Amino acid sequence: MTKYLLRRLLHGFVSVIIVVVIVMLLIYSCLDRQLIFAQDPVYTQLGNNQKTVYQYRKWEDYGYIDYVPYAEWLQSLADSGELNAEQVSALAAFGQKATSDTEDVAAYVARFTEYYESQGYSVIRLDAKLAKKKVAPGGQQQLFAFKNRPLLGRLWNYLTGLVSVDNIHYVKEDIGQRGLTFTWYDPAYGGNTLSPAILGNGTLHKYLLYMDHHFPFIHQNLATINLGKSYTVNSGVDVFQSMNAPQGSYVSSMITYPSGLTEMSADDLHSATYSPGSREASLVNKDRFTDDYTSVTTVKNGLSQIGYSFVIGIISVVLSYLLGVPLGIIMARKKDRLIDKIGTVYIVFIIAVPSLAYIFLFKAIGYNLGLPTTFNMDSGSWLMYVLPVISLSLPSIATLMKWLRRYMIDQMNSDYVKFARSGGLSEREIFSGHILKNAIIPLVHGIPGTVLGALVGAIITERVYVVPGAGNLLTKAINMYDNGVIVGVTLFYATLSVISIILGDVLMSMVDPRINFTSKAR
Repeated sequence: MTKYLLRRLLHGFVSVIIVVVIVMLLIYSCLDRQLIFAQDPVYTQLGNNQKTVYQYRKWEDYGYIDYVPYAEWLQSLADSGELNAEQVSALAAFGQKATSDTEDVAAYVARFTEYYESQGYSVIRLDAKLAKKKVAPGGQQQLFAFKNRPLLGRLWNYLTGLVSVDNIHYVKEDIGQRGLTFTWYDPAYGGNTLSPAILGNGTLHKYLLYMDHHFPFIHQNLATINLGKSYTVNSGVDVFQSMNAPQGSYVSSMITYPSGLTEMSADDLHSATYSPGSREASLVNKDRFTDDYTSVTTVKNGLSQIGYSFVIGIISVVLSYLLGVPLGIIMARKKDRLIDKIGTVYIVFIIAVPSLAYIFLFKAIGYNLGLPTTFNMDSGSWLMYVLPVISLSLPSIATLMKWLRRYMIDQMNSDYVKFARSGGLSEREIFSGHILKNAIIPLVHGIPGTVLGALVGAIITERVYVVPGAGNLLTKAINMYDNGVIVGVTLFYATLSVISIILGDVLMSMVDPRINFTSKAR
């Protein structure tokens, strides 16, 4: 079994990589990169050279190219000590046309061009756009180099950056004594409550490990999963963070800040990250903090996108098995009787009618019964879960009924059942000990997939009932051409699929001892 699991994990890892490669190939090679500006309000307001530069900057943000402005290259020379600030300012002022450059500027422009062309870049110089002997709006001269990112390089950077580990050398500025500190009394609780924590100085996160009263009670910021940064759906936020961030209204409590100031606030001090110069730039931060670990998230009363999707999904899964399995068994045992015919009508209805149609049908029925038809994160009522759960359960119940009935009828007609009857076993013994046990095996394989699939969410159901879940994330990213989110969500879905298949195999072997995944040489 161990060798089998390792082999399946390896094959699954390769499959996930292949899926990510295909998605990247489709996005970055087959689709017109100009589409990312389709819903960009800033792009439509720009003109002349400024619009061109904006395009290239955005293409770099979205992962299409590597982009280097001439001024940025000059600054790198200053950082290496070759130029001072005054020289950088003088050399950056290149002419409206190449013929207008001073001798020194022309020399550095030529050096810039030669260096980046030798690295495979294309160098573009845009002359100033004039209108009535003046520079037109957005028509300032521009000079930059760019290079398309190769697919393999993009894939390597993405995979190697999936997990980042915090360390005391993250902060580049002088931050004093770098290191980790363990305490039994968490400063976030005023230093008076027994709550172990590990704090860092020089790290990105102030708290690397801490405890609180929220599940799973022990939390860490040492290792972070990075699925890809969003540029339009949730600008600047990683996909994984976006899916796991709490939603809803702020929840205020009495907070003791590092300075000793105590006040009502929704700030989550355990999320504090380093932001250079932030303490001195704000009077509020000066009163609250003693260092530049001032960037915090807030506590909210709702679940995350994955949280809402999983709650609704897991309840629907449990309900589906509680109803679908017994009904499928009854239909098989009462084959061709009234209960079997009623169940068949229900199955045909669910299969024949588009899901969107019966979802709206049950939404209308629920509205007439007084049930909430839209999701409200600030509501504490569980009634708002009723209609989404029912809508998700209906097709699953029908599927379980259909396949369990079919598997059981197939088993009833098997030779071993006839031999069991001839051996004197009762119908109850044959049914419980043989027919049901064998018929349930194929369904058991799908249990992990349905459970993990709840994390993905349901696109149609969440849209109809305005559920703030993860189901709509991929479609929203596709509509807004958010490449980072598309790749990240695809990786997330593919990983869940691989895990669910492996867990299904393991569960199936536990239910049926005859299934053995070990291979022996003959």
